[in-house]
Amino acid sequence: MNLAVFASGNGSNFEAVVGAIKRGEIDGEVKLLVCDKEQAYAIERARNHGIPVFVFNPKNYLGKEAYEGEILQQLAKYKVELIILAGYMRLIGPTLLEAYEQRILNIHPSLLPSFPGLDAIGQAFEAKVKVSGVTVHYVDAGMDTGPIIEQEPVRLEEGDTRQEFQEKIQQVEHQLYPEVIQGVIEKIRSV
Repeated sequence: MNLAVFASGNGSNFEAVVGAIKRGEIDGEVKLLVCDKEQAYAIERARNHGIPVFVFNPKNYLGKEAYEGEILQQLAKYKVELIILAGYMRLIGPTLLEAYEQRILNIHPSLLPSFPGLDAIGQAFEAKVKVSGVTVHYVDAGMDTGPIIEQEPVRLEEGDTRQEFQEKIQQVEHQLYPEVIQGVIEKIRSV
């Protein structure tokens, strides 16, 4: 299945997805990285794997509909069937939601509905929760409100630093996301 990954930052989940494909754990191919930040390290990761990159600056467009329209053209060019959000820091608008209904996935570093939005790890750490975790969900028009596909808890142990807690969550993300992506690909193919 042809995949596009959307990222805004470091791209560690992008790297995890590409690695899982190379190991045969995901029956798909990343055809395109879509990125809204010219300095994002995810771009370098994509280029290292020979994956085409579409970088855009939202300020250069009249609005979300305009830049999502251009993204749609790129997705069509690469025959993308499933969109994987991996640290993409923009809400998806109607243009993409309608074209890719139930075909846009996101990973979030908390057990939604707890700690939606930015810095979920920091929010959970500051709240001194005993358990947070990782959620993979379908994307809808809200912020981290789409139907949940899978969740996995991560314990915040006494004495854990924020960095240690973040590393534990990222380990779970890098294992869980490829599993869920493969499950969704199988579900789409069985319809």
